[in-house]
Amino acid sequence: MGRFKVVQSKLSRWFSIPWYPIAISAYPVLALLAANAGQVDLKAGVRPLLVSVAFGGLLFFVLWLFFRRAHKAAFLATLWLTLFFSFGHAYIAIDEKYPDANYTLWLAVAWIVLFVLTLVWVTRPRFTFTAAALTLNVVALALLIMAGWQLIPEVQPRSAHALALTKAPIETDLVRPENPPDVYFFLLDSYGRADLLKKAYGFDNSEFLRELEKRGFFVAECSQSNYVRTELSLASSLNMQYLQELSDKFAPENTGRRLLWDSLHHNAVRYNFENMGYETITVETEFAWLNISDADHFLTPPPISSGLTDFEALFLRTTLARYAQEWGWVDPDYILGVTARDRFNNVFNNIDDIANMPQPTFSYIHLISPHPPFVFDAHGNPTDPADFWNEQRLYPANLYQKGYVNQAQFLNKKMLQAIDTILAESDAPPIIIIQGDHGPWLQPKDKRMWILAALYFPDHKDELYPEITPVNFFRLVFNNYFGGKYDILKDVSYFSPVPKLYNFSEVPNPCGQ
Repeated sequence: MGRFKVVQSKLSRWFSIPWYPIAISAYPVLALLAANAGQVDLKAGVRPLLVSVAFGGLLFFVLWLFFRRAHKAAFLATLWLTLFFSFGHAYIAIDEKYPDANYTLWLAVAWIVLFVLTLVWVTRPRFTFTAAALTLNVVALALLIMAGWQLIPEVQPRSAHALALTKAPIETDLVRPENPPDVYFFLLDSYGRADLLKKAYGFDNSEFLRELEKRGFFVAECSQSNYVRTELSLASSLNMQYLQELSDKFAPENTGRRLLWDSLHHNAVRYNFENMGYETITVETEFAWLNISDADHFLTPPPISSGLTDFEALFLRTTLARYAQEWGWVDPDYILGVTARDRFNNVFNNIDDIANMPQPTFSYIHLISPHPPFVFDAHGNPTDPADFWNEQRLYPANLYQKGYVNQAQFLNKKMLQAIDTILAESDAPPIIIIQGDHGPWLQPKDKRMWILAALYFPDHKDELYPEITPVNFFRLVFNNYFGGKYDILKDVSYFSPVPKLYNFSEVPNPCGQ
């Protein structure tokens, strides 16, 4: 009992100290990380967290110097921090509801008035705010716990045995040939089929396809994706199975993505290659849930010159500091373009090194292109991503078309250069898969399944057919080159809406009919 009273006394003293401004300054960063869990790497939040806490501590210290009363300084610091961190959210909410209203100046004036009113109120002599410390400390701590609780799944190690939780069709008796081929899987995000690009955008992609065919590729002119979203499509492709058969968790009533992302990271294709002694190579993408960072070689670009990350730019827009962007002091959209170009160039700058690795390799190279942001013109010159969206950061159809076609044209040139490098530098004829995970945005749901699919299968080109879909690509790879015994599945495409990701409906393939 005595020990309990000692602990209670210590807690009472601790919670009577006004440390809540520091906790309050940490909460907005943690809450934004939690809201974007899986979309951004948690490490991206370290620097803004430190800056935010330092900012809150500095504001508290300056106000203490002014008041010489800790509780009064802490209370005013908390009010001002709340105003500072909430401004961007109010701005965004009003902008979404009244996109054509001219409210920027008035909102700034309103916030200035609130800053002044809180200052006048807190400086009244009869207010000490000593009794508020306990309550506000508890509230601040509760906010941190709630945000941290949401982040717990992100800091826990992903299950390397996600395969055991699914019915992924792994094979343990595959045979690595004496002169094993390197295997390249280029995933070109949102790259549509030639007939779709011609009908929707008036873009003739036949020259690129002819160049691929000259190099020995089979272009599946009637291919469709098996699913309409990246995470669904890739989890199926890399596990060589339809999601409905992969796990009972992928049922219409469910919406969770953890197993989906884990099954993408620790997939059957990767397992098969690693089990045969292959080394895996992956690249950094824009999305944390896509990054297979525990591969043998995870290729990341050098830090951008501005030093500001995408998450930091997002955090900036949710605070009063967004006026740094309004006044031209900081341009997050420019930074978005720089980081996207850095990731794109990171891939092609490393192709020669990948092709010359002495050990057999399986390279999963995911390019966020021609998917937005649109950061290249047709000749590879930089473009501003903001030139292709409106004030609500939505893509009008005409600007999306322009950015998409420009980016596809430049991507085509880089892909042909990369393929030539791979073919020239490979000791054994490589296996190369080039595919879209789904088609372009802003298309009817059936046409969003029409994808680019080009396959380089040395000596086994006759196994391919125009309607082949990604669920069968690696089944054929393992069967023809490594002694696999996979059945070739019926080629089917499924649409599902957001947020009901697993509420699938079949989409027919009219191509060739």
